[in-house]
Amino acid sequence: MSWGRAPTVLLGGVASLLLSFVWMPVLLPVASRLLLPRALLTMASGSPPTQPSPALGSGSGYVPGSVSAAFVTCPNEKVAKEIARAVVEKHLAACVNLIPQITSIYEWKGKIEEDSEVLMMIKTQSSLVPALTDFVRSVHPYEVAEVIALPVEQGNFPYLQWVHQVTESVSDSSTVLP
Repeated sequence: MSWGRAPTVLLGGVASLLLSFVWMPVLLPVASRLLLPRALLTMASGSPPTQPSPALGSGSGYVPGSVSAAFVTCPNEKVAKEIARAVVEKHLAACVNLIPQITSIYEWKGKIEEDSEVLMMIKTQSSLVPALTDFVRSVHPYEVAEVIALPVEQGNFPYLQWVHQVTESVSDSSTVLP
């Protein structure tokens, strides 16, 4: 960069910074619709986090994050179906989708591995994820079973309500046995 251009670059940087402060209040509502994490939006806006809406069933809406989508990989369809049926029967999940023929590439014990697997997408209450994880670990054939869960921030309210209703009896009890 030549010294003759430095003031222009510096002025451009200052102008960009000022414009970002002006446009931030306009862009944050748009960004929130893109499902950016709430913590990131809170940090960007400088405002304290908002309290969640009242609990599901009170007629006023869904509590963001009270339902989760959990993901589990299985070595084949037979194992996936057995686990899926069990978690639904035990009311640890309202629904399980089986996605066949995914390819997983990962490092295991110092080697790069590639396997065909079945992905389970499990819809449950977020409060049941620990019990779901414990159950999957107890019946899964892998030494280290993949169980990861993401909170559902938005969705079709009747569906999310149904997830709560189907899994309600388990969430009311303190323990879930495998």
